[in-house]
Amino acid sequence: MSRFVRWLPAVLLICGFLVDYFAPVQFSGAAFYSVAPMIAAALLSLDGTILIGLCAIAADAVALGHFGLLATWGGISELLSITAVAVASILINRLLLRREIRLRAARSITATVQRAVLPAPPERVGPLQIAARYEAAEREANIGGDLYAVQTTPYGLRCIVGDVRGKGMDAVGAAIAVLGSFRMAADEEPTLAGVVAHLDRTLYRGAQRAATAKNLGEWFATAVIAEFPPGATEMRLINRGHPEPFLLHAGTVRAIEPTQPAVPLGMGLGNGPDQTDTVTLPPGCTVLMCTDGIHEARNRHGTFYDPHARLPTIRFCTPNELLRKIVDDVHRHTEGPRQDDTALLALTHTP
Repeated sequence: MSRFVRWLPAVLLICGFLVDYFAPVQFSGAAFYSVAPMIAAALLSLDGTILIGLCAIAADAVALGHFGLLATWGGISELLSITAVAVASILINRLLLRREIRLRAARSITATVQRAVLPAPPERVGPLQIAARYEAAEREANIGGDLYAVQTTPYGLRCIVGDVRGKGMDAVGAAIAVLGSFRMAADEEPTLAGVVAHLDRTLYRGAQRAATAKNLGEWFATAVIAEFPPGATEMRLINRGHPEPFLLHAGTVRAIEPTQPAVPLGMGLGNGPDQTDTVTLPPGCTVLMCTDGIHEARNRHGTFYDPHARLPTIRFCTPNELLRKIVDDVHRHTEGPRQDDTALLALTHTP
């Protein structure tokens, strides 16, 4: 398809020439000669744009000369119009190139920020194989309000998957605050409930400062915080208003529902230490944590993607393969751009 599009300016020139030679004299291919250089400006290089422009001028001149109209005022006016369009297409090509250079620079910056804020986790820690993936909803963006982090601590492997309310740079700033707080608390707090309490306080104070400075409303984040003790025979986790993780094992999928529902982080509504759930990890199982970008992915008919129904159909050997197949499956379901960012983290127990 893309190869055909690049040939479109030449096809238009040929169509214009055929119209000039085989249609009655009152019909003109001038419209084709005008459109071809403009399309070339958006699709081709500078040399290609110049070539199409010159070919358009030459084709129009040959057609006018064939019908004896080249020396008439109407013919001269038409030829000058085609020439003006060809020159304008060259200027447009230069402006589009400048914009593309700026866009590439912006992409490079956001990619660097993403690597700094959301670095790739280690591929293996003890018996756990680990993979993470992040996709922004905006096609040109590389980072948003969804987050993940994996950290080896004196208390085992600790990780977080979360989603900050809102979009744009405010959400990115909140995500950076959550990640920074998690990395510090994960090393210092002996209990998972202590880590969550630290995150809650940090985000709540940040929300108060943001509300004072910018007159913002609520500023909070949903998150699942998990801990894998040495040996990783079990997993401890706390869910603060986030979509439930999944336990995949032997072709079955089980949603890990919290025993005690809890509000998101940063709302200042905590009533003491959070309830920590413990899940036994059978050998070969995979824990999948994701943000609501998966659950809320809709197709053109408004039907949501159902991970409970789709995950059992996905066959995989590694967590990285699992994440790739999930994202591909979501893309097939939506058949177009997504409405929300997506962060995924998968950990496979391979003793």
